[in-house]
Amino acid sequence: MKRLLGGLAVSTALSLAAPAVAEDVIENPLADERVRQAIAYALDMETIVDTLFEGKAIVADSMIPNGPWKAPGLEPYAYDPDKARALLEDAGWDEGYVLDVVYYYGDQLTVDLMTTMQAYLADVGMQMTYRKLEGDVIGELTSVPEDPQSDTSKVSWDIAYGAKAALVLHEYYNVYLDGKSAYTPSEAPRNELLRAINGTADLEEQKVAFQDFQRLESAELSDIPLYYQQIYIFESNRLDRNGGPYGNEQFNYDWNIVNWTIEPDENGKEILYTNKGPIQFFTQPWLNPGLTTDAKLLYDRLMTANAALVPTDGQLAEDVQVMDGGMKVMFDIRDNATWHDGTPVTGEDVSWSIHTALKVPSLNGVFANTFQSLEGAAAYKDGDAETISGITVDGDKITLTFETLDPNVLVTFSQFPPLPKHKLEGVNPLEFQQHSFWQNPIGSGPYRVEEVQMNDFTRFVPYEDYYGGVANIDEIVAFPSGDNDPNVVKNAAAGRLDYGFTKSVPDVQALEAMEHMRVIPADINYTRSLRVNAFPKKPS
Repeated sequence: MKRLLGGLAVSTALSLAAPAVAEDVIENPLADERVRQAIAYALDMETIVDTLFEGKAIVADSMIPNGPWKAPGLEPYAYDPDKARALLEDAGWDEGYVLDVVYYYGDQLTVDLMTTMQAYLADVGMQMTYRKLEGDVIGELTSVPEDPQSDTSKVSWDIAYGAKAALVLHEYYNVYLDGKSAYTPSEAPRNELLRAINGTADLEEQKVAFQDFQRLESAELSDIPLYYQQIYIFESNRLDRNGGPYGNEQFNYDWNIVNWTIEPDENGKEILYTNKGPIQFFTQPWLNPGLTTDAKLLYDRLMTANAALVPTDGQLAEDVQVMDGGMKVMFDIRDNATWHDGTPVTGEDVSWSIHTALKVPSLNGVFANTFQSLEGAAAYKDGDAETISGITVDGDKITLTFETLDPNVLVTFSQFPPLPKHKLEGVNPLEFQQHSFWQNPIGSGPYRVEEVQMNDFTRFVPYEDYYGGVANIDEIVAFPSGDNDPNVVKNAAAGRLDYGFTKSVPDVQALEAMEHMRVIPADINYTRSLRVNAFPKKPS
């Protein structure tokens, strides 16, 4: 580190004892907003970002990152240990209480952050332990009390350190909706503001509603925002995007891949090397729609979006019409769009994909909200109807009629890839990922699968009948890796990595030191925070 963190001696001692709660007490001291505010004042995030993160993060003062949606006049919780101590004294904080802090990341940087946080809190009179969640992590984080207003907590922890990577800003706050939060009891004022956020498709009205909610949360601190993480796009000097934009690489946008070029090899062939290829199977793209290489190359969407993920024009759909104030949307599929086996893409493919997605266990939350808002979606999902009544298909035209307004319907269809009905029809949605299709899938995008060697590499080549024109790069080779690729630095140094993205600070520093690599930071909706469990707790 560049200097001592706030002058504190950072202890690495770790005790995994459960929080000390008196047998006759079920009230949670973290339900007092003064305690949550004290935690925010106790952490010197400026120093933590400068030291632990080497400046590769942005200190947060709201869950929503900096930009036009940030509420003006927010008062940040700048480091002030004296104020933290005063708030704790006013709240009657019991210094014998030991906070149980959990996290789910496996990197050393997270452990370093935990020990640093432990020292800062100790300085203001708060004890904490920390532990990594194992096993059913999702259940450990998201188990919801039966009564969202007064029931006791169903999760064991006091504070959970984690991230929210939002496709749309609603994802930051809709977790607080009545009955959906594992850590925030329901409140009428909060629910009223959330209804305002979700009750309009007008962006200016949404902006006002979001800013109102930020002001409420600035005091309540259901989540204590810590820092915004940028994404870092890396490229070799062999690659030329030819004017293609840079955006949030975790999702899909009009990145101009068809027109990219790369320096040819000795045989005159343009080959691009990348990562995030399949490991044992191709991952179905309805949960993380742009995280893997194949999700970006193989599939097209009904619409496209710009680098800021704002929907712009049609893609598979040559015409898009929004009617009745957003309660009805029509997509007209272009005549020259085909799957990689030459079969035309139709409205029936889109209808089948929506029907199937509604019953697939792993579905992106933004997609789920759109599809569940359709007329007849609930009856279909519950088995009371054979189809979704709000979906009608007339040749290449598919019309969606909504029962409730979804403010993000166009965002959904800029990210949700329809899949070929003729290849997957009859699949059990509960076993969707296990279908043999995911060993060698086809899509409607600019590249198709040429060769798959699982756990080794996948080769993609241009789809010659792509309606958007044949891509310039002759071949894309993707090496298998997950979200955190341990081989990024090694492959880049060996000249075997021309494009990718990361949020790893050590990787960024190593890539920046390589003369043949360039690193481009991009602002994204990605906030690391402390989720504070404010539900009453059962006596221990």
